[in-house]
Amino acid sequence: MIAGVAGGLALRLRWNPVIVRGAFVVLALATFVLPVALLYLILWLFMPEEGC
Repeated sequence: MIAGVAGGLALRLRWNPVIVRGAFVVLALATFVLPVALLYLILWLFMPEEGC
């Protein structure tokens, strides 16, 4: 819920946001956080803001 990346991704894919956020957490724990943190940062930078 930091930058709305998981919620925005869930909205675009028409998935449940709780599942997408949970997937981010599980993936982060499975990969020792750094790759998922970088992916999250990249998505945050390149995803359009809501309403644009």
